[in-house]
Amino acid sequence: MLAAVTVFAALMWPSSSAAAVPRKDSVDAGFARDMAVHHQQAVELSFIVRDRTDDEDVRRLAYDVINTQANQRGMLLGWLDVWGLPKSSQQPYMSWMDHDMSGMEGMDGMKGMDYKAHDGSLMPGMATNRQMDQLRRAKGKAAEILYLQLLTAHHKGGIAMSESAAGMAKTEEVRRLAQGMVEGQQAEIQLMADMLKARGAKA
Repeated sequence: MLAAVTVFAALMWPSSSAAAVPRKDSVDAGFARDMAVHHQQAVELSFIVRDRTDDEDVRRLAYDVINTQANQRGMLLGWLDVWGLPKSSQQPYMSWMDHDMSGMEGMDGMKGMDYKAHDGSLMPGMATNRQMDQLRRAKGKAAEILYLQLLTAHHKGGIAMSESAAGMAKTEEVRRLAQGMVEGQQAEIQLMADMLKARGAKA
């Protein structure tokens, strides 16, 4: 338990060895702001499906997403507080990012900063308001499949953002958390592919 608290603290509080506090238009700050928003929707999706199915595997995944991404979101917002930087920006979402998304299914040739927000989908991979409403109305297996499909797309968009931050951020703690997000969400994408296959569906 003590070790877990130590790891959390190391990620939560940027080390005193950091060269300087990130600027408000830096990769570090932009990633923290945007990923906090991105994570919030994944948490919301997971709370919705938790109440729409009794399937233990899907509910377990939803709980894992809620706990992991709410925790990470707290770290991201905490860093902004420590840095004395605003939690919102007048700049477009992902303007800090110059990452070619070619090769990602449904996102070929798209750069994150060129994404056009629509119907509540503020960044690549985020569900639209219509899709969120569909999940709220779905039940049982239909809800499970839609959740797994929406969360898979959501993770793909998040991975692209995290890969950019892992490669470009100046703060060690940001790079470390971003890389951890990449690895964790890649594993969950594979898990969800297996779960969809078991339900006769695919992402």
